[in-house]
Amino acid sequence: MAGYSPEEVRDDYVPKADFLDRRFHELEKEHLWPKVWQIACREDDVPEPGDYIVYDIVDDSIIVVRGEDGTLRAFHNTCPHRGTLLAEGKGNTAQFVCSFHGWRFGNDGRNVKVIDAQDWGTCLSRKDTDLVPVQVGAWGGFVWINMDPDCQPLDRFLEPMKARCELFEFEKLSPAWYKTVTVPANWKTTLGAFTEFYHVQTTHAQMLTYTKDYSISRAMGRHGWISYAGGTGLPVGRSSRLPPKDVSDFREYLFEYADQFRNYLKAMQTERAYQATQRLRTEVAADAAPEEVLGKWGQFIYEAAIESGAGWPEGLTPEYMAESGFDWHVFPNTAFLHPAVEAVIWYRFRPCGDDHERTIFDVWSLERFPAGQAPKVEHEVYEDWRDGDYPLIFRQDFENIPKVQKGMKSRAFKGGRPSPVQERAVSHFHRTLRRFLQDPHADDALGPEPLVEVPETAG
Repeated sequence: MAGYSPEEVRDDYVPKADFLDRRFHELEKEHLWPKVWQIACREDDVPEPGDYIVYDIVDDSIIVVRGEDGTLRAFHNTCPHRGTLLAEGKGNTAQFVCSFHGWRFGNDGRNVKVIDAQDWGTCLSRKDTDLVPVQVGAWGGFVWINMDPDCQPLDRFLEPMKARCELFEFEKLSPAWYKTVTVPANWKTTLGAFTEFYHVQTTHAQMLTYTKDYSISRAMGRHGWISYAGGTGLPVGRSSRLPPKDVSDFREYLFEYADQFRNYLKAMQTERAYQATQRLRTEVAADAAPEEVLGKWGQFIYEAAIESGAGWPEGLTPEYMAESGFDWHVFPNTAFLHPAVEAVIWYRFRPCGDDHERTIFDVWSLERFPAGQAPKVEHEVYEDWRDGDYPLIFRQDFENIPKVQKGMKSRAFKGGRPSPVQERAVSHFHRTLRRFLQDPHADDALGPEPLVEVPETAG
């Protein structure tokens, strides 16, 4: 860790070495990816006994499999004989068979066949021939793995995010679409575009017509929390960055919100929620107060979910939802946005193989469907985002990310200067990452830090 001290990172400064140095990538290979909880797949990828899927992270390959007893397990994807990969992609099997010499393993990881086992005499023990297990856990509808046998439990690792999001019942969501693309930038460069809202005012300026966009950000243990300033509700209204405009009909903000999310993001809003928003046109007066409009909007969306049979989480209060925020960065490489109760967008970022200047970027658009009505979604994989029919908001980000990666290489650039208020989660992540590389067993599952005071001139 020489040369990469956590103290080098300030709330307003992140050295460029974290994104560019090959040596930093090598430290991550050795001290991050083999020792941290990370999402391997969704639980609905392996619903039935024998279902398996392979998750690759840098040089490691992991098999996640549901055993004949229904238990989720994970193993290193390597034959203990000569190291051959045992599986690729996904499928269903009662046994994993080595394609090189025919050794066989049950989906519980136990060796069931060594060809000509007598050749070894007493040299091979059970521990020599069984697959090497990996820690596995489930939360939020995802399967998480950790290759470190001494890692802390997943439930503790996820705190305090878990306690602040548990009531949303993410495990009851299913994919509406799922895309993967290779981005020409370091995984942390790519991640950084999705863990702050400061860039909205320029990159996604079309959103300012209905969004009071000034954001706040804070550290939450190892994780990061991002939301909006100014109360517990949605940041609905015209941004103060735009010229003043008299909008007497508050409903117009919500109509614009619904239309843009439908057309420019295609996520974080169900179709029934969109249709519920249209009820405001006929069931709420044009001169109704904002509080009434927002209350009716929430009521109509709730009623549509109940009527559809999708249900609604119990126990959600305005206070709980405000404390939950809008956007979480879950250390190290996943993030999710959940301004809507019944629709969430979830991201995963990881190096593309051993290339520290390319990212494999996964996006799940998740929705709460009535029982048995979740669509069968095909996983779309692209080398270039231009081939992927990505919505406008993603295209705007994809245009910027490679420019950031290339621009950081300038000899004039020494490091990022994140906003200590709006991008605090970004600098906190880099400080936490460096600490983890020093000691992966240090317990950072702490409570939230105090909110940074918002400047009076915010926005």
